[in-house]
Amino acid sequence: MTNAPLRMIQWGTKHPHARGWLQVMLANPNVQLEGLYEDDAERRRELESLDEPPWNQVVWLDDREAVLNDDSIDAVAAEGDNGENLAQAEAVVDAGRHLLLDKPAGHDFPRWERVLAAAAERGRYVQLGYMFRHHDGYERIAGWARGGLLGDIFAIRAHMPTLIEPQPDSLLTTFTGGVFYDLCGHVLDQIVWTLGRPERVTPFMQRAGPRSVFVDNGVAVLEYPRALAIVDIAGLVARPLPRRYEVHGTRGWAIMEPMEPAQTVRLCLDEARGGFSAGEQVLELEARPRYAASLAAFVRTVRGQQPPERSLEHERIVQETVLRATGAIA
Repeated sequence: MTNAPLRMIQWGTKHPHARGWLQVMLANPNVQLEGLYEDDAERRRELESLDEPPWNQVVWLDDREAVLNDDSIDAVAAEGDNGENLAQAEAVVDAGRHLLLDKPAGHDFPRWERVLAAAAERGRYVQLGYMFRHHDGYERIAGWARGGLLGDIFAIRAHMPTLIEPQPDSLLTTFTGGVFYDLCGHVLDQIVWTLGRPERVTPFMQRAGPRSVFVDNGVAVLEYPRALAIVDIAGLVARPLPRRYEVHGTRGWAIMEPMEPAQTVRLCLDEARGGFSAGEQVLELEARPRYAASLAAFVRTVRGQQPPERSLEHERIVQETVLRATGAIA
């Protein structure tokens, strides 16, 4: 166990969350960010020319291999786009570094399994960048569901729409599931954490928009022995986005809307227990910044100050469920 700052680099800038993760790494006193590497020279020139935070607050690195082979580097945050990040993950683990990987974990499930197996063999920690793991509302609901406050869970519903232009050169055209693939992992991560691996997953994917060039309207039904979970994601919804998450059990339910920024969660119980009253009550939520608590947990785990909050097996099952939910794998 050590209290020394974690020496990290960020590899990639094209993921939608790349700026956010870079900002929290720069702000975290327990992280020593050694630099930022971007494979795409044109992309790097574009960001450097902006001359604005966070891009002008970092050292831009020129040699990827030198970075990966530098034994003084503890961990790498892989922030390539969804077409790059799995190859980055493999290279980072093969180099013997701990890995903070933004979602989802690529489109090649056997390769992802090999990455996790290599991490386990080398004793390296892998954490996916699912931003709701330390969201106050999701943490509370998961705790209530896993702890039995709501009784036996028989239904979960997740509604996570967005609005995205149907650009023909979009990376979403290259993945089975389009918009659904891009976003579903956030809520599937929560569902798997609550209910485990589904026995059966049935996807319903369509192009609903008149100019759509990728899946922009999707639903997946996850079947468990005594529960059903339904996830629906569309890329056609007017802002502000009406995102909603609800968990129903035999002794109560919890509903959160909106998801971000966190505001309130409605909790209903059949009788008073656990410090809550019977019936419906509205609880205030803390609107936490994205990524900050997840990075702090990553640092503590790599330092040996806490056990992993999610196992490698959880990360494997979530990615398998993402691909089953889009129809990419059976």
